[in-house]
Amino acid sequence: MLAFLVAHAIGFVSSLHALMSVRTAQGTIAWVVSLNAMPLVAVPAYWVFGRSRFEGFVLQRRSLDSLGEPHESAVARRLAPMVPDFARAPGASLAGQRLAKLPYLGGNEVELLVDGEATFRSILAGIGRARRYVLVQFYIVRDDRIGRELRDLLVEKARAGVTVRFLYDELGSGDLPRGYRQQLAAASARMVPFGATRGPGNRFQLNFRNHRKIVVVDGEEGWVGGLNVGDEYLGRDPAIGAWRDTHLRIAGPAVLGLQLSFVEDWNWATGELLFDELAWPVDARGERAVLVVPSGPADRLETGSLLYQQAIQSAQRRIWIATPYFVPDGAVLGALHLAALRGVDVRLMIPARSDNRLVDAASESFLEPLLGSGIHVYRYEGGFLHSKHFVIDDRVGGVGTANVDNRSFRLNFEVTAVVADSRFAGEVAAMFESDLARSSPVSAEELSGRSFWRRAFSRGAHLFSPVL
Repeated sequence: MLAFLVAHAIGFVSSLHALMSVRTAQGTIAWVVSLNAMPLVAVPAYWVFGRSRFEGFVLQRRSLDSLGEPHESAVARRLAPMVPDFARAPGASLAGQRLAKLPYLGGNEVELLVDGEATFRSILAGIGRARRYVLVQFYIVRDDRIGRELRDLLVEKARAGVTVRFLYDELGSGDLPRGYRQQLAAASARMVPFGATRGPGNRFQLNFRNHRKIVVVDGEEGWVGGLNVGDEYLGRDPAIGAWRDTHLRIAGPAVLGLQLSFVEDWNWATGELLFDELAWPVDARGERAVLVVPSGPADRLETGSLLYQQAIQSAQRRIWIATPYFVPDGAVLGALHLAALRGVDVRLMIPARSDNRLVDAASESFLEPLLGSGIHVYRYEGGFLHSKHFVIDDRVGGVGTANVDNRSFRLNFEVTAVVADSRFAGEVAAMFESDLARSSPVSAEELSGRSFWRRAFSRGAHLFSPVL
């Protein structure tokens, strides 16, 4: 009897925490009811999977903002001439900049990198050019052929006097052997886990993951996109087969946005401030305007979801989106329907088969209503589509780490680069059209012809949408 009362007391206290912290009304109701009705099951589940706010990181960010304010103010003054005129006017661009807490910056060279060979060739060449430092951050790091190639190059640069800092997510890279890190440490290169379970409130949680993929060289060149460090990302895993992905190389002032994102994460992981140790160049290297938008569970607003809503709502002629996992929240789903209803060409590309059957099933539950609004949905059949990119009209293209799902919008640390440039938008559109040649359209007849059990599994998977 005493154990029963204690369990319900803990469940009640946990339900108060859920009431004050869970972001959606549906999630709050589900957790409050289950924590009070069946606490023995719900309490451990809540503290492992239930929260959408990353405790501790918010306070750390405020402290970092305060300590870095003089430095950032000085850099902001130097960057002011690089802010293009369109970014100073009210509208969609201003909304994106306020979400990013950074301005669009002109004067950038941008290179679209299609698939693993081009991406890693560019990243490794860039690291080879490093003179002062290299910042590396990946969700997954494997001790395989490409992983060892990256490690050996970083060891070589560290021994040549280049400072190397390497962040990884301990959940995504859970099978990385200690020897990998030890070889870097022996060369005085720092490789540390992000620390998603640091802090008393995060000790048992598994929800929050640092999903960012960032490389910065000397503050002058940066890379961001969908590829992690593993042979499967180059199509070398026969069990997975061909891998379709996209990365982006940026050279110029906008690299500072990637660098600031890394600085914040490194400060959380190690407690170290890097402002005075890094270079903050603002020299123009090209002509393109870029906005770097970090997002994560410590944000005041749901930055990832709002970024996609803003992109969809701003489209006048077309919005084409590619994503490996499509489990959107209601706001993004509504924005897609409205865009199609007002005559925008809305196209969605997803994998014919992903690496997560539950996500595939949940994704199917959204497709029939989309088709009903006139949205075109395609399944990519040329391999596993892992690319996360979009194009708006003939003016904006975006490449990043965020999927169109609740996990990326609310639970993961992500980063997206938005390029406001007609030529770049054309390049992304051409890439999308090339992928369409290896895709098949999803039809209403196909979806309505599914068996009862497949439809039931899809609807059941839909219930897990908030954590997929």
